[in-house]
Amino acid sequence: MVATKKFTDDTKIRAIYEKLNGDLDIAHKDISLYILAFVHRSIVNERPDKAPEHNERLEFLWDAVLELVVTEKLFNDFPEKPEWELTDIRSSVVRGRNLATVAKNLWFSEYLLLWKWEESSGWRTNDYLLANCVESYIWAMYIDLWFEAAKSFTLKHVYSTLDDIMASKHIKDFKTLFQEYSQSNFDETPKYKVLKDSWPDHDKTYITGVYIWEKQLWKWSWSSKKKSQEEAAKNAFLKTANS
Repeated sequence: MVATKKFTDDTKIRAIYEKLNGDLDIAHKDISLYILAFVHRSIVNERPDKAPEHNERLEFLWDAVLELVVTEKLFNDFPEKPEWELTDIRSSVVRGRNLATVAKNLWFSEYLLLWKWEESSGWRTNDYLLANCVESYIWAMYIDLWFEAAKSFTLKHVYSTLDDIMASKHIKDFKTLFQEYSQSNFDETPKYKVLKDSWPDHDKTYITGVYIWEKQLWKWSWSSKKKSQEEAAKNAFLKTANS
């Protein structure tokens, strides 16, 4: 991968990720893919000579790989459950909070590549960044070793959290909770609108508003459109349900 050539030229960095893959029993072919999985955009912004590409742009592909594995497994494991319930369970497995827990269990925070300011500001423990690392690591396996390797890792480290999720009854995400609350109390489905997206493309920030009957209940900004919607829904739900 061109994006991580400079990093992989560094023997110390290369050895760190080779050891990680060894500890996780991943017989990689192209280590640069796995390094890219941990590159935060702060490095791309400050040192494009080191890595002109970061892991967030991989979201289009990694979401598909992760969801396919979890969807197939749930479908086969729970033949008695209806589609809507399987959808809720899947959301709880693949949502950011759960993936961040997986990342912490795998010590992925130690491998995240950040620029100096982000490092000193404590971003290494940011759940959103850690969840991204898990998803992009699965992407790296999919590209490097094909689907079965990515599937095996996902089942072992992500799908295996299902028992704890079911036991804790933390199945639904805030977008689902807020939609159900809104439909039940206001007979209305929440609408999400991107109020602003800043440029340049490599450093976008989305401001998303959530609306009921065209009234804005909350807005939130984030580098991911999906995350900004989730946070807006969370705050709108907590505001309305507790008022």
